[in-house]
Amino acid sequence: MFARNDIWCLPEMPLRNGRRADLMGIDAKGQLIIVEIKVARGDLLGDAKWTDYLDYCDRFYWGLAPHLDRACIAEPGFLPERCGVIVADGYDAEILRPAATVPLAAARRKVETERLARAALRRQLGLVDPQFAPRWNG
Repeated sequence: MFARNDIWCLPEMPLRNGRRADLMGIDAKGQLIIVEIKVARGDLLGDAKWTDYLDYCDRFYWGLAPHLDRACIAEPGFLPERCGVIVADGYDAEILRPAATVPLAAARRKVETERLARAALRRQLGLVDPQFAPRWNG
């Protein structure tokens, strides 16, 4: 789904605030996207840290398993006016609700885009030459 939408992501991307985004990517317009993946209702309802990701992306999505009840993410505490919803299984995904774009400051976007690119290059080098296996901490 991301490739079809020209969005290229890295899993487990560390953020400068100490959090780790499940997926962080960049689209063709240079916008940064974070997806927080939830496969269990308890994990979704008990996640108190997800708002810490909003300062690092232009668009934020919940990535949910098909079996999860999505009614709770329509509640005000889940910021439905800001957060998009993606439903995915092991084969494909679909954007059910597009995320609102809340533009990052240009300086923040530049720093985060460079961090994402450097992390991607380190990971790729580790695949090409295991001697240079990257640290997976971004």
